[in-house]
Amino acid sequence: MKSIVEQIVSNAQSNPHKLALTDGKRSLTYLQLVELIILCTHKLRDECKLNKGDFVIIAADKQIEFPIVYFACHLLGIIVIPIAPDTNENRFINIVNDTKTIKSIGFNNSLIPNLAFKDLADVHIFEQNQNDVHASITPLLNPIIKDFPKLEDLADLMFTTGTTGKPKGVKLSHLNIAASVLNINTFIKNTTDDVELLALPISHSFGLGRLRCALANGQTVVLLGNFANIKRFYRFIEQYKVTGFGMVPSSWAMLKKLSSNKLSEYRDQLKYIEIGSAPMPLEDKRLLISLLPHTRICMHYGLTEASRSCFIEFNQDQEHLNTVGTPSPNVLVDIRDQNGKSLPPNEEGEICICGNSVTLGYSNTSNDQIFFDRYFRTGDWGYIDQDGYITLKSRTKELINVGGKKVSPIEVEEVLKTFDFIQDCACIGVEDQDHILGEVVKAFIVTNQPKLINQDYLDKLIGEQLEIYKHPTLYQIVDHIPKTSSGKIQRLLLKD
Repeated sequence: MKSIVEQIVSNAQSNPHKLALTDGKRSLTYLQLVELIILCTHKLRDECKLNKGDFVIIAADKQIEFPIVYFACHLLGIIVIPIAPDTNENRFINIVNDTKTIKSIGFNNSLIPNLAFKDLADVHIFEQNQNDVHASITPLLNPIIKDFPKLEDLADLMFTTGTTGKPKGVKLSHLNIAASVLNINTFIKNTTDDVELLALPISHSFGLGRLRCALANGQTVVLLGNFANIKRFYRFIEQYKVTGFGMVPSSWAMLKKLSSNKLSEYRDQLKYIEIGSAPMPLEDKRLLISLLPHTRICMHYGLTEASRSCFIEFNQDQEHLNTVGTPSPNVLVDIRDQNGKSLPPNEEGEICICGNSVTLGYSNTSNDQIFFDRYFRTGDWGYIDQDGYITLKSRTKELINVGGKKVSPIEVEEVLKTFDFIQDCACIGVEDQDHILGEVVKAFIVTNQPKLINQDYLDKLIGEQLEIYKHPTLYQIVDHIPKTSSGKIQRLLLKD
């Protein structure tokens, strides 16, 4: 197995004039991309004084400079901390304090004056005329061809979104990243002929993973700011003959709202879509199946710590759409109890994952509570059925303990969202004021018909869809549900 940057160099050697990246205005072939990566290593080393083993924070923006700087760091053995360009000050400071990082690229110096800031666009050599790029890649590659990063070396430190606590720095080696790319590309069945439209944030595992997958595979990547510009989204699909893209459920909700069923016009062009990061309503899964009957619609389950550990393909697995699918290629999934004992099919416990794609651990944290032997403890609660399909119930920290019975907030939310007058909702466990059950379910509701939000009426609607102890006993109307940029509910923010 090779590191991703070595795979990109191999693509440049075998197909130098293949289009690698474009943002609609600027474009790079694989030859140009690799030459810029190599030239960037000199700037990072000589001007930024960065060396192997250093940590550097990089603004992970979907501009063509980012992959140049990112993979140049990897080539030098520098560990990248990719974070969103609009990261708030508290999160930025926490990351700096956690890593003792003193260098960053792509942030202005008004945030933390004592850091050595540089603008992302200044690091590489785009100011040179692209027509002057060398005709041959060989002279540039020869001096460093033996100096690709070792697979066991640390590549990235990815900070979680912190939905269940303080964000943690996830340590990912070059092996972790390369193994994840192999698993994803194997399942989705991408080829070098694919053209990927990338509209996801690349400061998170999903979007950055799509970038790695496509470039490692020798595909063309078309960078798009986000899904909000619907006209540009469809124009790029047509202009570049896009064959696939990744999206989160909230992106699909936007596409559906702003363009109805227009996506079906590309049913013979789109080969694949990858979906992830948050649950998707069953009716949306079925709608996508009807719109794109020949497309591999692949939805993943995973974490930053264990990227894309399970997959389901909607068209092939229509009888299992309520599950997160089966383990990804080269990944083992097991259900364990609190003592680490493996549980039989259909028995609920903690989802645990084993494979080369699994993190080395967290920064400044012991691995003692993170693993059961070789299996990473996800903190997610679920079960595996007799056919090997995995059902995700909830985060273990988010499970609601009603009189000793475990209630998944996701299960309750899925029922509530079937009612037309509920636009969005989230459930948490709160203290039982009668001091009988320990906890009860409280639902936060976004609605345009507040008069319908009363317990008696909702109890009748829910009926036998849920056992009575799973019915919310408290309701609160809110303007919005707090979520991360990838659509995950931030339940901690709903607690008093």
